[in-house]
Amino acid sequence: MTDYRPVKVQSFPKLGEKVTKDTSYWKNFKAPIQIKEFGAVNKIDFSPIPPYNYAVTASSRIHIYGRYSQEPIKTFSRFKDVAYCATYRDDGKLLVAGSEEGIIRLFDTSGRAALRQFDGHTKAVHVVGFLSDKFRIVSGADDYTSKVWDISSASEIVSYNEHTDYVRCGCTSKLNADLFVTGSYDHTVKVFDARAEKSVMTIEHGQPVESVNLFPSGGLLVTAGGRYVKVWDFLRGGQLLVSLRNHHKTVTCLCLSSSGQRLLSGSLDRHVKVYSTTSYEVVHSFNYAASILSLALAPEDESLVVGMTNGILNVKHRKHEGGRGLLQQRRRPAYRTFVKGKNYIPKQEDFFVSKPVKTHLKKYDKLLRGFQVSKALDAALQDFRSTRKKPPEVIVTVMQELNRRGTLKNALAGRDEKQLSVLLSFLIRHVTDARFAPVLINVAEMIIEIYRPVVGQSSVIDRQFLELQNLIEKEIDLQEELLEVLGMMDALFATMARKPIPQDKNNTDGL
Repeated sequence: MTDYRPVKVQSFPKLGEKVTKDTSYWKNFKAPIQIKEFGAVNKIDFSPIPPYNYAVTASSRIHIYGRYSQEPIKTFSRFKDVAYCATYRDDGKLLVAGSEEGIIRLFDTSGRAALRQFDGHTKAVHVVGFLSDKFRIVSGADDYTSKVWDISSASEIVSYNEHTDYVRCGCTSKLNADLFVTGSYDHTVKVFDARAEKSVMTIEHGQPVESVNLFPSGGLLVTAGGRYVKVWDFLRGGQLLVSLRNHHKTVTCLCLSSSGQRLLSGSLDRHVKVYSTTSYEVVHSFNYAASILSLALAPEDESLVVGMTNGILNVKHRKHEGGRGLLQQRRRPAYRTFVKGKNYIPKQEDFFVSKPVKTHLKKYDKLLRGFQVSKALDAALQDFRSTRKKPPEVIVTVMQELNRRGTLKNALAGRDEKQLSVLLSFLIRHVTDARFAPVLINVAEMIIEIYRPVVGQSSVIDRQFLELQNLIEKEIDLQEELLEVLGMMDALFATMARKPIPQDKNNTDGL
């Protein structure tokens, strides 16, 4: 009896994303580090000076983490209620934060106690930041006001009461020490000059504004609210340049890469989108386990830190090519050891001893070898049921092998409600895939033929049959539309074909 040959899984063309420079760049991160905070992470801010520590605001605490530390190296906990928006000054020496109690606190990063306390807001302060002159602070609160404070005297310089709803986001200009921007739930973004008594520009976003960000050049402003990310031109009086709608839920945070050529947006739909700032197309996307409230990039894009609603801080560090090259150098002797003697040609007087190679069979191969076709199909489907991320090529290959043997109908018959439900779920998920359609349509026809007499006995199976029917009907309609479009294109190409140029009779006669 000949040895059993294992089923060879057929390789199908992959329909994955196109590999570009952006995908290679943004995928070049190590496995993420998960850090559990005490509450939802509402702000992450990197220090602008080495070693580039970052401040994480969550619950009633501000934690300072080192670049590669998983434990906070410093904690500011002088808050009676929730803290908001801890932000570094440009020199990295001071840190300012708002709070639910309406008080703004200024901290020295080398100490623990608050250096200054600013009282004046009557409700929660969600927005704080330093103006670029380093001596003034900007704040925005739920009392609809925006204020400018003097650090040295802890006094209020000017107050603006132009918003008609909560002020929840803001940013300051790096080029102009008097310019800052605030966004509010009244759907507007206002640009203020600290030297003027009222706003100098008002922009209508159209949705409650969750985040604003100025480009390094100071000429473009990005706003996020609802499902929209919008880019505005300052130099043209706040003209809308582009409106992006790539998220399925509210966009909560914005961030620019160190070069300013990529824009990142985080959303409650658990995704971070990366846009090109030239074409404003999505060049990459990250997927997370929970809704995203905040994100930040380290200088030179060395680390990506994302804060989520469940209190998880997700930290990704970039891989370094130098370490990989060193690792490859260390592995070279082991490689030479393993290939040693592979090219040796035995001589005539040598006695050749062959070592039997033991083949390890998969579970479905063992069952197929014993002609247990139904159990073999169940073994292949078991992987699909346990983890849906597993590619379906194995299941389709087993079905092809059973069809080649002529035992596919026997393997599909005699199934209970649970087994049939798993099989129908697989068909519903992959029957419209062009790679597997020829095999799975044949399987679907056999299932309908076998289980037609028992239709109506199970509501679960009936619902899956109806879903499969609707899916196939939609696919047929789509194929018909595509055939119509193909016919139109053929007619169009036929009319565009180059016609032969008629020759002049007089010229031909003369010749």
